[in-house]
Amino acid sequence: MEDKKPVSLPENAQRELKPGEKYVPILDPAKKYAEVTPYSVCLGILMVVLFSAAAAYLGLKVGQVFEAAIPIAIIAVGLTSALKKNDGLAQNVIIQSIGGCSGAVVAGAIFTLPAIYILGVEVNFWQMFLSSLLGGVLGILFLIPFRKYFVKEMHGKYPFPEATATTQVLVSGESGGSSAKTLVWAGLIGGLYDFLVATFGTWAETLSTTVMGWGQAMADKAKVVLKINTGAAVLGLGYIVGLKYAFIICCGSLLVWLVIIPLMNLIWGGSVIDLMGTGVMTTIGEMAPEQIFKDYARHIGIGGIATAGIIGIIKSFGVIKSAAGLAVSEFKRKPGAVADKVERTDEDLPMKTIVWGVVIALLAIFAYFAFGGVVNNVWQAIVGLLIVAIVSFLFTTVAANAIAIVGTNPVSGMTLMTLIIASLILVAVGLKGNAGMAAALIIGGVVCTALSVAGSFITDLKIGYWIGSTPKKQEGWKFLGVAVSAVTVCGVMLVLNKTYGFTGDQALVAPQANAMAAVIQPMMNGGGAPWLMYGIGAAIALLLTLFKVPALPFALGMFIPIDLNLPLLVGGAISWYVSTHSKDAAVNTARQEKGTLIASGFIAGGALMGVVSAILRFANVDLFLTEWNAAYGEAIAIVPFLLLIAYMVYSSMKTNKR
Repeated sequence: MEDKKPVSLPENAQRELKPGEKYVPILDPAKKYAEVTPYSVCLGILMVVLFSAAAAYLGLKVGQVFEAAIPIAIIAVGLTSALKKNDGLAQNVIIQSIGGCSGAVVAGAIFTLPAIYILGVEVNFWQMFLSSLLGGVLGILFLIPFRKYFVKEMHGKYPFPEATATTQVLVSGESGGSSAKTLVWAGLIGGLYDFLVATFGTWAETLSTTVMGWGQAMADKAKVVLKINTGAAVLGLGYIVGLKYAFIICCGSLLVWLVIIPLMNLIWGGSVIDLMGTGVMTTIGEMAPEQIFKDYARHIGIGGIATAGIIGIIKSFGVIKSAAGLAVSEFKRKPGAVADKVERTDEDLPMKTIVWGVVIALLAIFAYFAFGGVVNNVWQAIVGLLIVAIVSFLFTTVAANAIAIVGTNPVSGMTLMTLIIASLILVAVGLKGNAGMAAALIIGGVVCTALSVAGSFITDLKIGYWIGSTPKKQEGWKFLGVAVSAVTVCGVMLVLNKTYGFTGDQALVAPQANAMAAVIQPMMNGGGAPWLMYGIGAAIALLLTLFKVPALPFALGMFIPIDLNLPLLVGGAISWYVSTHSKDAAVNTARQEKGTLIASGFIAGGALMGVVSAILRFANVDLFLTEWNAAYGEAIAIVPFLLLIAYMVYSSMKTNKR
C-alpha cells in the first residue's frame, strides 16, 4: 500500500475568489472515485441507527440534543484508516452525509411529536413515521435547487462553521502530519475542558454579571444582565464565524438584553401581560431577565428571522427563477436529447426528478393528512398541505442561511411560528380540540423536520464541495438516511413513551415538546399569538435591510440566548487578530488556517465529550460537584477561559509560513 500524500484544503477554500479564479477541490473533478460502496452505505446506515437512537434517547431523557456530524466523521476516519480503504476520503463523505441524517430527523421529531402525548392525544407509529419521513424528503428536495447558490456562488462569503470543523476532521484524518496533530491536540484540550465543565462542574459553564453584588442588583431592579458561555466548542465556533458576523449577531443580542428587556420592565414593570392567553399571573417586574427573554423578547427574534427569510427569498428571486427555468427546460427537452455536460463535482439530481419528487411528496402529504387520521376532511387536508408547502419552502433557505452563517439552525423558533399559524388557520376552518392539536403538531412536525434536514444537508453539501464529492450521490443517498432515521427515531419514541411516558413524576423531560404543547393548547382554545413581538422583530429586520445591515444574523442574535452569542464575538476577535497582526499576507493566512484547525478541534472535542457527558447523566452517574460549583464555579471560571483563549492565540501565532 502506498504511503499517504499530504492532503490539505486549497488556499482559497475559505475566502472569496478573485475575478476569474476557480476553486479546485481536493478530489479531482475530472476523475471518478469509489464514493458509494457497500462499505460506505452500510457504515452510513449503521451510524444513522446508532446516533438516531442515542440522540432521541438522550434528547428526550435529559433534554440535550447533540449534533452527530462530527462524531460520525471521526468514527468514519478511524475505521477507514484502520481498514486501509482506497478512496477513503470520498467514502467518508458519503458515510458522514448518510449518518448526519440522524441529528436532523431527531430534532424534527422530538421538538414536536412528544407534545401529542403530553396533550393526551393518541398517535400511532405510522403517523409519526410519515411525519418525519415526508418532512425530511421535502427538506432535501426543496434545498437541492439552492445548492449551487449556497455552496458555490456564495463561496467564501459564508463561514459555514460546522462544515468547516467536519471537513477539517475528514481531511486531517486522511493526510495525517502536522495538521492532524494540531487537530488532535486541540480536540483533546477542548474536549477535556468541556468535559470538566459539563460532567464535574469544576468551574461554571456560564459567567454572569450577577456573580457580583452590583450585577445582581442591576438584574433585580433594572433587568440588566450579561452572560458569556465559557465552553471551548462555542469559542471555536466564534473563531470560524469570524468577527463580521459575530459582531452583527452580538448587536442583535445586546439590543434585546440591554435595551428591550430593561425597557419592557421600565414601561410595563407593574403589569401582567399575557400575550398568548396562557394564564400568566406574574408581572414583568417580578420576572427575572431570563424569563422576560423567554416569554416575550425572544419572539422579537422569531419575527425578525421570519421577515429576514422572506426578504432573502425576494433578494434571491433570481436564483429561484433560474432553478425554475432549468426545470422548465428539462421538461421541454425532447426524449433522447443530450444534456449539457457538467463536471462531476457539479452534478445534481436532474431537475425533472426534483420537480416530480416534490409533486409526489406533496401528494403523499395530502393523502396522509386526508386519510391518515390527521384531519377530518379533504378541505382541511388541503389547508394543512398549503401550510406545509408554503412554510417549508420559505423557511428552507432561512435554515440553510442560518447554518451557513452561525452554524445554528433556529428551527425551534420557526416551528413555533408554524404551530401558531397552523393553529389559527385550523381553528378558522373548524378543526379544534384534541383533533386540532394533533393536526397542528403533525403539521409542525413535518415542517420542523423539513427545515432541520435542509439545514443539516447544506452542511453536508458544503463539505462535499470543499473535498470534491459528487453532489448527485450525496443527494440520492440522503433519502435513505432520512428513511432509516425516521424509523429509528419513531420506534425509540414509542418505546420511551410506554416505558417512561411524557407526563408525571418520572416522565421524560422533552423540554422542546413541552414548550410546543404549552403554546398550542391555548391557541386551540381561543388564545392569541405574540403578534406585537413578531411585528417589532419584522420592523427591525426591515430597517436593517434598508440600512444594508444583514438582517438574518442580527435576528439570530435576538433569538439565541446572549451567553451563546458573546463567546462568538471573542472567537471572532481572535480570528481577526491572528489574521491581521503580521505585515506579511502569507503569514496571516497561515496563522488563520492554523487557528481554524484549533477551532475545529475545540468543536470536535466538545461534541464528542458532550455525548459522553450526556450518557453519564442518563446513566445517573452523578459526578457533578454541586456545592463546589455553586460556591466557587463562577469565581474561578474566568481563569481557565482566559487560558483557553491564550492557547488559541499563542498556538496560531507560532505559525510563520504556510
